[in-house]
Amino acid sequence: MNLPNLLTLVRFALIPVYFVVFFSELPGNMLWALGIVLLAGITDVVDGYLARRNHQITQLGIMLDPLADKLMMLSVFLSLLISGKISIWAAAAIFFRDAAMIVCSAIFHFSGRKTVPANILGKLTTFLFYIALFMIMLSYPMAETFLWVVIVLSYITTLIYMLQLKTINEQTL
Repeated sequence: MNLPNLLTLVRFALIPVYFVVFFSELPGNMLWALGIVLLAGITDVVDGYLARRNHQITQLGIMLDPLADKLMMLSVFLSLLISGKISIWAAAAIFFRDAAMIVCSAIFHFSGRKTVPANILGKLTTFLFYIALFMIMLSYPMAETFLWVVIVLSYITTLIYMLQLKTINEQTL
């Protein structure tokens, strides 16, 4: 187990911590919850940097890293839906896309096919989702409109990812 993969596992462990803090009566719970999301985002950046710098990119990391990101994001959006901060339609669009990405990645990984690491557009989309989350959690005006823009971008990113996945696996046949 290398350090980048260990940091990815830390992100998985932060998910239940986030839920407990978000729904707690702790003073400033929303700010603490934002801090946990920010910590998860920082570990994502650090583990990717370390994996590339130290040549520790593994197939396990390629699969677990985006899974940790997606599960954290799904958890945050679920908490926002439950608390009434986002609409059911926004949540459904996000859940459908991320669930499909998780299932497809797992199928490809476990069937021995190659998976595609996140590209710059995927990283940008994740960054913009974080901005949308912060805006929603802090009740900024137009936050849900911004979220919808990011949702549309995420679907475009998914289509590009699927095309890359198809191309890389056709080349290996």
